[in-house]
Order: sequence, then structure tokens, then C-alpha cells
Amino acid sequence: MDFLTTEKLTIVGAAGMIGSNMAQTAIMMRLTPNICLYDPFAPALEGVAEELYHCGFEGLNLTYTSDIKEALTGAAYIVSSGGAARKAGMTREDLLKGNAQIAEQFGKDVRQYCPDVKHIVVIFNPADITGLVTLLYSGVEPSRVTTLAALDSTRLRSELSKYLKIPADEIVNSRTYGGHGEQMAVFASTTSVDGKPLVDIIGTPRLPLEEWINIKQRVIQGGKNIIDLRGRSSFQSPAYLSIEMIAAAMGGQPFRWPAGAYVNNDRFNHIMMAMETTISKNGVECKPINGTPEEEKELEKSYEHLCKLRDEVIEMGVMPPIAEWHRLNPYMDKKTC
Repeated sequence: MDFLTTEKLTIVGAAGMIGSNMAQTAIMMRLTPNICLYDPFAPALEGVAEELYHCGFEGLNLTYTSDIKEALTGAAYIVSSGGAARKAGMTREDLLKGNAQIAEQFGKDVRQYCPDVKHIVVIFNPADITGLVTLLYSGVEPSRVTTLAALDSTRLRSELSKYLKIPADEIVNSRTYGGHGEQMAVFASTTSVDGKPLVDIIGTPRLPLEEWINIKQRVIQGGKNIIDLRGRSSFQSPAYLSIEMIAAAMGGQPFRWPAGAYVNNDRFNHIMMAMETTISKNGVECKPINGTPEEEKELEKSYEHLCKLRDEVIEMGVMPPIAEWHRLNPYMDKKTC
């Protein structure tokens, strides 16, 4: 099978569990022969590279480096998991300051070493904010940066599948929007089950309202549940979904789930949040979200929560006030979505 492209893909944070799984997934999906692994922790990075060499992949030009300049120079595509991992007892928001500072430096490195990058996927938490910080400091167009938000939608599908005891493939268009955090908006109106609208099932013996509320809570706490079960944060699912995203940006199969995108319109202003999107060689485009009045209220609350996190980062001095953003990235003043 041919590769999707021959352009350089750089994986940031490749010594970690997410990063190393991203690398293997990208190779197995035959995205590109030219993959560069970057991590400041050199010994572990070399260990990841050695294991991948031992897989015996064919036609692969795999390189690794702890020099960010070498890693990013010439990169057409980047996926970054290069932040601190979430640990037991922590929320995604607990990682805010440290990972926002990492995102600031990452954005500056992109601006310096690969300003013509075609697409960046940011997945380290809280991804809505780290993606926003990366976008600001990189100076690239908003269409070229997305964040991982699909995990919440896939968790919704999984929870419905388990409760209803049906194959996950029979649950179509399960969706969460807004923040990838404790304040996400879980939608029912987009979803169908066995060809029937989920909203017609909720409140019936098949799915009592109380059980639907419990499902929503399990979706919101999905990441915490993985930590409780495994003793560490998710790595297989974010690795796979992020590589699906970058594959779509390379011109591969359409991405099937919502993605975090920069939104600046009459309803949502200067924020990165999960939207209904399409990702292609032309970048990410988002579509209007229409839900029930209750769902729309949940989405507004999620947006307000994200704005508070954004404003906290501004107060920390990691980002300047919004009125000054145009100095760093004039593209972010334009209307999107």
C-alpha cells in the first residue's frame, strides 16, 4: 500500500505513552514514510525509536531527536502530546498553568522553525486552552490547528452501546460539543440508535431518564474512570483519534467526530472548542450546532467555562489581553464558523 503523503510528520512528546502510540499508529496507517519523533527526554525517546525499528516496518524513514529545531524544520504536519499527563485526583483544568506555558513555547517554536506547517493537532490537556495558546503564538491560520475533542463523543457511543447491549456501530452521530472537560455539553438530539432518534428512546423503559443522566455523567468522567481502572491516563484512544485527525488533514478519510476548532463569530468569541467539523487538505471548517433548548444552554455553559479558563491564562501572563492578540496572530481577528 502506498503512503498517503511523503511530507514530514513530527510527533512531539514521542517518548510518552500517547506519543509512542501515535508514532506506531501513523506508521501502521501508512501516513508517510518520513516521521520524526521529538521529546526532550532523550533516553526514553531512543527507546521508543529502537522498538519501532525492531518492528521491521518497510519503506520507513524514521528519525528521532531531542533538538526542537531539527524536529520542526521542514515539518508539514505536527501532532503534539508534549504536555504533562493527568494523574489520579486531577482534572484536566488542574494542568492549566504548566501546560499553557508549554503550549506557548511550542507555538513560538512553530513560528520560528516551520511557519508553513500545513496542520497541527494539539492533544495535551486542557486541550481547548493549549490549542488556543499554540495557535496564538504560532501565527498560523486558525484552519491549520485543531485539538482532540472526539474522545467524549466516542465515550458517549461506548456508554450507550454498553447500556443498550447493542453493537457500537448501531449508534450513529453520538456527539459532545464545547469544552473537552468537566463542563462539556452532551447532546442527545444528534444521535440515532438502530435508526431511531435517541431522544425518542430517552424516558422509555429502554432508556429511563435517570439512566440517561447517569450515562452523561459517565461520559464526563470517562477520563477519570480510565485513571481509576489503569492507574494512568488514557493513551491508546487519544493516540488513535489524533492520528485519524492528521490523516484527514493529509487528504485521507474524513474525520468522523467533532474536533476542537478556533471559533470567533456572533455567538462564540476567541475560543477553541469542540464543534461539528470537517478536516481536509484545506484545513478545518466548522459547522453551526443546533440542539434542543436544554442542549443549547449546556453548550453556553461550556463556552462560559472555557472563557474563564482562557481569562485565567491571560491573568497568568501566558497570553496577552484579547485586544492585543492581533499583534501575535492577525488571523485570529477574522470571523470563523
